Amino acid sequence: MSTFSRISAALLMVAFGGVIACSAGDKAVIAAPNPTVDAAIATSKGELTAVVAGGCFWGIQAVFQHVKGVINATSGYSGGSANTAEYEVVSTGDTGHAESVKITYDPSQITYGQLLRVFFSVAHDPTQLNRQGPDSGSQYRSVIFYNSEEQKRIAETYIAQLDKARVFPRPIVTQVVPLKAFYPAEAYHQDYAMHHPHDLYIVYNDAPKVNHLRQEFPELYTGK
Repeated sequence: MSTFSRISAALLMVAFGGVIACSAGDKAVIAAPNPTVDAAIATSKGELTAVVAGGCFWGIQAVFQHVKGVINATSGYSGGSANTAEYEVVSTGDTGHAESVKITYDPSQITYGQLLRVFFSVAHDPTQLNRQGPDSGSQYRSVIFYNSEEQKRIAETYIAQLDKARVFPRPIVTQVVPLKAFYPAEAYHQDYAMHHPHDLYIVYNDAPKVNHLRQEFPELYTGK
């Protein structure tokens, strides 16, 4: 869905069902438990990366920009080739790319498993297949792109843990696949929620996610 279409969708939701529009972003929050398998907190500062996808990258980026220990969050594309890593092309849903966010974090402040806990709890709905809120298509699928065997093990074990405990009312559909490459999105997509807080798409779909982070995980929330 193009930027224009996203804004149009928000306008339609407001015009024909304001309550539904609110519930699209203000869905019932399920605070996932801590992962039973996780990386240990590092004894010194450093920088590691994690790449996830789950709907429009504006909201995912906005959430992780407010997570303690996150140094930077960048919107972009993963899953396809370099020559199709352009917004209008990715929006066709035919490139293999998913709108993704690369999270650079300090492992002495937060673990990979805790990042996934935020991802599953407030950043998106991991039970929706190829859609999130008003956006549909394979480019909005739920994915964890791992860049190490440790990340793969933590992600797969955590999904199995959540499914076994029936934390969500439906099975998790999140894919766990190797990261081949991450391509940063165009400049106008970066920090979009921060720069456009009154955009109706952000108001109804993404701002509630940041509010949920603050409410459900105050120990991880930072107001930066």
